[in-house]
This record gives sequence, C-alpha cells and structure tokens, in this order.
Amino acid sequence: MRKKEMIAMLLAGGQGSRLGVLTAKVAKPAVAFGGKYRIIDFPLSNCINSGIDTVGVLTQYQPLRLNTHIGIGIPWDLDRNFGGVSILPPYEKSGSSEWYTGTANAIYQNLDYMETFSPDYVLILSGDHIYKMDYEVMLDYHKENQADVTIAAMPVPMEEASRFGIVVAEEDGQITEFQEKPEQPKSNLASMGIYIFSWPVLKEALISLREVHGCDFGKHIIPHCHGMGKRLFAYEYNGYWKDVGTLGSYWEANMELIDIIPEFNLYEEFWKIYTNSGILPPQYISANSVIEKSIISNGCEIYGEVHNCVIGAGVTIGQGAVVRDSIIMQDVKIGDGCVIDKAIIAENSEIGKGCTLGIGKEIPNKLKPSVYSFGLVTIGENSKIPDGVQIGKNTAISGVTEKYDYPDSILESGETLIKAGERL
Repeated sequence: MRKKEMIAMLLAGGQGSRLGVLTAKVAKPAVAFGGKYRIIDFPLSNCINSGIDTVGVLTQYQPLRLNTHIGIGIPWDLDRNFGGVSILPPYEKSGSSEWYTGTANAIYQNLDYMETFSPDYVLILSGDHIYKMDYEVMLDYHKENQADVTIAAMPVPMEEASRFGIVVAEEDGQITEFQEKPEQPKSNLASMGIYIFSWPVLKEALISLREVHGCDFGKHIIPHCHGMGKRLFAYEYNGYWKDVGTLGSYWEANMELIDIIPEFNLYEEFWKIYTNSGILPPQYISANSVIEKSIISNGCEIYGEVHNCVIGAGVTIGQGAVVRDSIIMQDVKIGDGCVIDKAIIAENSEIGKGCTLGIGKEIPNKLKPSVYSFGLVTIGENSKIPDGVQIGKNTAISGVTEKYDYPDSILESGETLIKAGERL
C-alpha cells in the first residue's frame, strides 16, 4: 500500500465576515493579496516549498472562486497521480447532509480521505494567514521530541495575549497548559492555528469528540489530547505572520509589501510564492503617468498617478487620476480625473470620471463600526460608481450605484451603500 509521511489539511471554508463587502461573494482565502496573489497561495506555496505534495483543501463558504483558482494544482506543482491537491467540500451522506460545524468537525468528516494515504503525520493549516514557514523543520522538531501534537506558536505582546489561544510551555517546549483567550494570560506564546499531529492521536481525538457540535481544535481537540496525557510541544516561530482578518490588517499587510525593505519579501528566489496568474499582456505606462513605491501587476494601463499602492492585474487608471495608499484589485477601471485616498476597491469595479474617494472627517461607520474603520473606503466587487461623486471615510459600497443614490453627489463619511440584492 502506498503511503505519505505527512499530508496537509488546509482549512479554507471561512467567510471572513470582518472583511465586509470584500467577502460577500468569495471565501476569505480567495481574496486577492499583493496584486497577483490570493491569500491561499501562501500556505499552498509553503506546502510545496516544504516538500509536502498532498494537500486537502476544505472548502465551504462561497467556494467557486477558490475551486477555479486552485484547479488541479498546476501552478503549485500539485497535479499528482497519487496525492496532489484535492478540494474537499461538505457532501451529503446517507440520511443527512452535514455542513462543517467547526474546524475539527471538518477534518473528522474527511477521515476517509486521510486514511487513503495512511500518513504518519497530519499537518493542519489555516487558509487565511500570510507567512512563510518551512513545515519540514517543524516536523523534525515534532520527531525529535517524540511529540504527539506540536503547535506552532509565536510570541505576542503581553497586552494582546488575551485575544489568542495561549500555550504555557516549559524550557524544553513541552506544553503544560493551554488557555483559550484568557483574561489573565500566563504566557505570551500564541497558537498560530498550525498543528502537526501524529496520525493515531488525531484519529482517536476526532472519533472520541465526533458528537461535539462545532468541534474545534483550540477549544476541544487540544484540551482532549492534553487531558489524555499526550505529549504536546510548542514550536516557536519568529518570522513574519499576519492574520489578515480585518480590513485594517489586510490593508496594512498589503502596504508592508511596498516598503523599501519589505518585512515580507515576495521576491526571494529560494522561497517562491506560486499562483494561478492567467495569461496577460505586459503593463503599459504612459508618458504622463507618475508611479512611485507601488506594485503594478500585468496587463495594467496607467495614464495617471499612482503613489504607494498595490495594483492588481488588468487595472486601468485614467488620465489625471491620482491614486494614493490604496489596494486596487484586478480589472478595476478608474476614470479620468479621480482622486482616491486609502481605498480598497475589489475586482471588476468601475469608478466614474472625476470621483473623489476618501475625503472629509473620520466618522465611525453607522452600520458596522467594527468592520468599516481605519479611515478606509471599501468597495465590493462588480460595483459601479457614477461620475463626479464624493465618498467619505469609513464607508462601504457594493453594487451598481446610480447618481440618485448620492444626495448632492456625496456619500458622507461613516455611511454604507449596499444596493438591493447585494450582500453585506
């Protein structure tokens, strides 16, 4: 029987509700990042760079874009006869149709898939973090310690520790305690949601807890293994790792890519980030355009000014337009004479001529103050903004909007404009 030493299970079913209109029609791992990539490209590239050639991608929420993007895994060299990449949506079983109710429940529902490879180890990953990690080094650590479970953990500032699952470990890395979002944290080592399990241990835990609704790794599986006296170790990671779960952190992580010396480098030869990037013509930069400190993807036509931006593929920026500190995703058209400050504009949107985005005072968003903040203008995909309108800060727009949607041609700061039929 053929087998694999370690397989990866990549959880990519999340809705990412804190990204607002950006994830209304697409799962969070499929959201564009860094111009030509999608968030899921990072863990997938980590797998292939770490020598892992069998990856199960567990999808659930709005999986179409993700499925199309991954395809049969050619860009990641994951089109294999045995192993490779497999998309694992929830499916109907005899008698009932079950959605994945928690991270561990999703893995439990795919026990048969994992059994196919009779692995020694299973790597559990999240599909929505930006980082580079060699999982092989983590596996060596797991073996050296004869661990049953190894949890990747990174130091966070003590004052932020209560937001995370915290591991308390001894000098040798053995975990003595696990605290889920504790009010009084006993350490500052935060779990990154990256786990290596010895297969028999994972299997036993999943089967034992199969009746637990919403079964989750942090809340249920890890405490169960600890309670059973298993050997749990913390693998300390000190590199760049970003959870791009909010619009602010998503915007920041993109902007960090264009620093003079980026903390997260997309240009390293030895650790390439692979993606499915389509066949596009080269970019065109006109004689009158000005571009500084920006990432410009293939197929763009730039006639205006671009300062400190991440521009996706196939974007057109009209004459006299000025775009600053913004993320513009693929196939967006920005009309002549627009002025855009600190915006995130999703795919296939169209901004009319002479529009101004990101003006006025910073007033909290009335509808979802915790989502639409950071002074950003957020525009969902396939949206249309008519000519000559002004849009304030902490705003969100989704859908094809008309002139009459903007009283006095203005959408004030803190307002939200979602057209009928569009989702928040």
